[in-house]
Amino acid sequence: MLKRLIVSTAVLAFCSLPLAAQEMGGMHMGKDVSMTGQVVDLSCFTTTGASGPSHKACATACAKSGMPLAILGDDGKIYMLASPKPADPQNSRLLPFVEQKVKVTGSVLESHGANMITIKTIAAAT
Repeated sequence: MLKRLIVSTAVLAFCSLPLAAQEMGGMHMGKDVSMTGQVVDLSCFTTTGASGPSHKACATACAKSGMPLAILGDDGKIYMLASPKPADPQNSRLLPFVEQKVKVTGSVLESHGANMITIKTIAAAT
């Protein structure tokens, strides 16, 4: 539980970077991309490797309680969610796709080894 708290705190702190960039004169928020990947529960995936259909109920419950969701891209990178607007949580956009493959378009910012995506469109991958 302590690991989840630490991971969640770190993710929330990192998610404030787009807000700081906005305050600094609207820095460029990354490059436009189209990608596919799997929606994962960030905490369980990074601490125990839990993912897939057998983890869907747990991931959904965690997401509904406020734990962050992320996208595990087909490139093997984890993409955390960002928004250009203050107080605009993004979990609700991924919740219908928990532990499923998705196709996403958006803007990706890679900084200090972390990947953030601002989602423009999202749909189940076919």
